[in-house]
Amino acid sequence: MSSPLSNITPYIYGTTRLGDSSLPREDRLKVAHAAMDAGVWFHTSHTYGDALEVLAEAFAAEPAKIPPLIIKIGWDNIDQLRGVIEENLKPLGLPGMQLGQLCLGGELAEDFANGGECYKVFRQLKDEGLVQGYVVEAFPWTSDAPLRALRAGYTEGIIDGFIFYLNPLQRFASNALWDELLARKQNIIAMRTVSGGPVHSLRDVPGFAWKDYLQKRAVEVAPIFERSGVATWTEFCVRFAHSFPLVKATVGASGKLDNLNAFLAAKENLSPLPADIMDEITTLQRRWSDEFDIRAEPWTM
Repeated sequence: MSSPLSNITPYIYGTTRLGDSSLPREDRLKVAHAAMDAGVWFHTSHTYGDALEVLAEAFAAEPAKIPPLIIKIGWDNIDQLRGVIEENLKPLGLPGMQLGQLCLGGELAEDFANGGECYKVFRQLKDEGLVQGYVVEAFPWTSDAPLRALRAGYTEGIIDGFIFYLNPLQRFASNALWDELLARKQNIIAMRTVSGGPVHSLRDVPGFAWKDYLQKRAVEVAPIFERSGVATWTEFCVRFAHSFPLVKATVGASGKLDNLNAFLAAKENLSPLPADIMDEITTLQRRWSDEFDIRAEPWTM
């Protein structure tokens, strides 16, 4: 059976903002329907406010346009997996998902790193049709478990790829994990396409960047973006992700039609950024990873 990644769309609609109750529900439904009309994959989770309820309403209205889904599952032990899957699928009225995003913590992360019983459960869930494939989530503070599993060969034949923040300001796989992914030619899905917003706003608008480190990185990256000659930050970021041959798709969230349309327009040009631009940014990312990312407290980035 081929991996679900073989049919993935290069842009995936992230549904985080569909769960933002500060936005009118009708507006959120319009964005959901527009993304469905575009025929792209969706990325979602029961942790995103009432996003599943909004999606369920949109799916019920247009069942022929229900997209393939990446859904976050996990968390801390094997016994939680089925419950989390049900929490996501039941509100949507769906029998299964295309990709389960494995969010590994606690005992489950250790079991994964050591080639434990979780792999048997992963296969059972696939055999039952609940999950067609898996991608493993990574953060700087969680990169060790997937790195150990990858090096030991436990992921072969069961894990389809790896998913993490990958944009000009963030590469959330540690340097060691990143190097291993490249060496072993592992499929990658990039998340948080535009780093949280336009680079000039991140650099210049007080409070726009949710953490100081993003503002500091925007100071370094903005001149590179300007020198690239690319018209928009969204296009620059989509092309940045797809400049890595192993990246199959990038996940960008939006609660506004204009922003969604910017993503949809950008996916029409996936040509790699110039090599010198990529070299400058990847050099920065290696430095950031060693100096800051791997030393960060969990969930502070």
